[in-house]
Amino acid sequence: MTKGVTFYFMRHGETYLNQYNRMQGWSDAPLTNRGKRDVSRSGAGLANIKFDAVYCSDLRRTFETAQIILNENEHKDTPSVKAMPEFREIFFGSYEGLDATETWAQLHQFLGFENGIDYSDNTSVIKELNGMRKMDPYHEAEDYLTFWLRVERGLIKLIDKHRDSGQNILIVSHGMTIRNIIHALIPDFEIDRHLDNASISVVSYYDGFYHLEKFNSTEHFAPDNTPGGNDEPTSHKILPSDKETDE
Repeated sequence: MTKGVTFYFMRHGETYLNQYNRMQGWSDAPLTNRGKRDVSRSGAGLANIKFDAVYCSDLRRTFETAQIILNENEHKDTPSVKAMPEFREIFFGSYEGLDATETWAQLHQFLGFENGIDYSDNTSVIKELNGMRKMDPYHEAEDYLTFWLRVERGLIKLIDKHRDSGQNILIVSHGMTIRNIIHALIPDFEIDRHLDNASISVVSYYDGFYHLEKFNSTEHFAPDNTPGGNDEPTSHKILPSDKETDE
């Protein structure tokens, strides 16, 4: 029997662009105070888990999140965070920083989906990303293939390095990136399901298969004991496309 491996995928904490409902792909913003609290609560709930390696994208919001998680962890011998540009979010081109609700509505109109897009069809994400590149006046937004080939390169690196190691691996990344990774590992995963900030999705590998153990979990969050704190985790606004304001 092989040792397997367990991947903990975490979406970063809430940022100011999240709070302002702005498109945030390669654009970056620091975590809000609430975002920091939620990440700290998430880290406290995971404090007894020894992470054998920690990865994040090369964007500030994921590195900041990973550092808070490690500061909460009981195991102080965890290796330092390694940034991997492969795990960046999709690049929204000239739509970076614009109002998210208006941008997704404009895209759906451009695609002829004024009444909404069918998210039971897993090709919906492909249609949206390819459509955004076409709609972008500069045609610099990433299409689906460009985005996924980049992310896949990073995923293959980690699988080759850690599979059958028996290790726990933390990967701090972004909503769309994490959902597409899980879909690649778990083919029947419904890719339209959203992720809350600082949530954990756990994928384990054993007996030759990947298994989705948890998705968008915030049950482990420690209570928020700050004055005026709220025990509810930060959740994204539901947009016409059911996307996170930052993916």
